[in-house]
Amino acid sequence: MENQNTDALPGNGHHTAPVEPALNEPVPVPPSVYTDLDTGQLADAGDGVEVDAGGRTIISESAVAKVAGIAARSVPGVYSLGSGPSRALGAIRDAVGSSDHAAGVRAEVGETQVAVDINLVAVYGKPLHRIADEVRAAVYRAVEELVGLEVIEVNVEINDVYVAPVPKAAPARPATSEREPLQ
Repeated sequence: MENQNTDALPGNGHHTAPVEPALNEPVPVPPSVYTDLDTGQLADAGDGVEVDAGGRTIISESAVAKVAGIAARSVPGVYSLGSGPSRALGAIRDAVGSSDHAAGVRAEVGETQVAVDINLVAVYGKPLHRIADEVRAAVYRAVEELVGLEVIEVNVEINDVYVAPVPKAAPARPATSEREPLQ
């Protein structure tokens, strides 16, 4: 086999590849721009100009469930979301510094509408129907504003009531009697 000069051949290791930025170096981010369909000019998306471009947006059921879960947890009187087993798993997640905002929430997403089921534990002393109504209103508002889908129903199931433990009183000190000192 003859020795050939392969310096000019592709794939020989002598071509220049794009250099990846180091892990700690900031990566320049281009400004948010789009092409104005009427003028063909680039415009900044922050200009307040509405974009009427084609395309399809898909919002997953898990994304809707997270939005609904965060909204439901914000209601006073909601102790936690989920059934017994999912709450136990949530306690483990919380212990390791993770959380599942969609626990206890199920969403069915259509093209323009969504239905949400919320399973929760209420705090004792709060009217349960009022908690359910406030959760329903919070979920409707959050999903319609943040997700942009029409909410057709929010079903709320209150499966338990949390009763806060009674604080234990400090142990009583034995009564000290005042005695006369011995002489």
